[in-house]
Amino acid sequence: MTTTSILVTGGAGFIGSHYVRTLLGPRGVPDVTVTVLDKLTYAGTLTNLAEVSGSDRFRFVRGDICDAPLVDDLLAVHDQVVHFAAESHVDRSILGAADFVRTNVTGTQTLLDAALRQGIETFVHISTDEVYGSIDAGSWPETAPVSPNSPYSAAKASSDLVALAYHRTHGLDVRVTRCSNNYGSHQFPEKVIPLFVTSLLDGREVPLYGDGTNVRDWLHVDDHVRAIELVRTGGRAGEVYNIGGGTELSNKELTQLLLDACGAGWDRVRYVTDRKGHDRRYSVDCTKIRRELGYRPAREFGDALAETVAWYRHHRAWWEPLTRRTGAVAA
Repeated sequence: MTTTSILVTGGAGFIGSHYVRTLLGPRGVPDVTVTVLDKLTYAGTLTNLAEVSGSDRFRFVRGDICDAPLVDDLLAVHDQVVHFAAESHVDRSILGAADFVRTNVTGTQTLLDAALRQGIETFVHISTDEVYGSIDAGSWPETAPVSPNSPYSAAKASSDLVALAYHRTHGLDVRVTRCSNNYGSHQFPEKVIPLFVTSLLDGREVPLYGDGTNVRDWLHVDDHVRAIELVRTGGRAGEVYNIGGGTELSNKELTQLLLDACGAGWDRVRYVTDRKGHDRRYSVDCTKIRRELGYRPAREFGDALAETVAWYRHHRAWWEPLTRRTGAVAA
C-alpha cells in the first residue's frame, strides 16, 4: 500500500487539529502520514493533538510558515500540503492588520514557492466565505468575484488569488476551499459560540454586536473536515469549492439558542457598538461540491450545538487556561 505524506499547516488550531485527528483516528485514513507545522501562537495548543501524539504516523514541528528554509526542508519530504495556518479573527485584524498580511499572504506565498520547488502533488488551501463579502439575498457561487470588507478577509482573499495564480502560471495542483462559520469542540474562546458558552457558564455577560441581525451559515467542523478530504482526494486542480452547513441564523437567533442551552436569560446579554465594516450576511452556494464530490452536511445543527455546549461544560481544564491567558475577546 502506498503511503501519502501530508504536511498540515496550522494543525494545532481548531479546524486543523480536527482534520488531523480525523485522518489519524480509529476511523481515519490508514494510508497517510501527517506532519503538523504550527507556530503555536495564542490560538494553537498541543492539547488539541494529544489524542494522536503517540501515533507512529504523526509528527509535530513547531515553526513559522514564513520561515522559507524550514518550509523548503519540510516540503522536500512530503507529497501534499493542506494549508490551514492563518490569522483568523476579524476583530484582531481591525485592531492591527500587519500580522494578518504577513501570515495569510506572505506565509501562503512562502509555502507555494516551496511546493513548486519540491514538486508537491496537491496543495489544498483552506479559505473562508468572508472573501466574497456580504450578500443581501441568495448565495455566492465560486465564480463570484471576491469583495472582502475586513483586513482579515482581504488578507485571505489575497492568499486565495496568489494560490490560484500558482496553478494558472506554474501548473501547481492548487485546490481552494471556502467554508462558512465553523463550530464544534476545541474552538478557541474568542469566536462567538465558545465565547458565549464559556462566558455564560462562568456567570458573565455576553456581547452582542449592533442589533443582532447579522446572518451567518453554521457548519460543524466534522462536516468541514469531511469536505476537505473530498477535495483533497477527488477535487480538481485550479478549482474553488464552497463548503456550507445549511443552517442560517441571525446572531440574535444564535444568542437565544445559546442562552437556552446554558440556562441563562437575556439579562446576561450586553448590546455593544457594532463592529466596523460588519458584513450583514454571508451565504455560499454549495452546488459544485455536492454535484462533483457528493458532499452534504451530515450533522444536524440542534444536536451538534447541544453536543458542543456539553463539551465546553465538561472541559473547563481545556478552555480556562486559554481565557486566563488572553482574556475574552468580542466575537
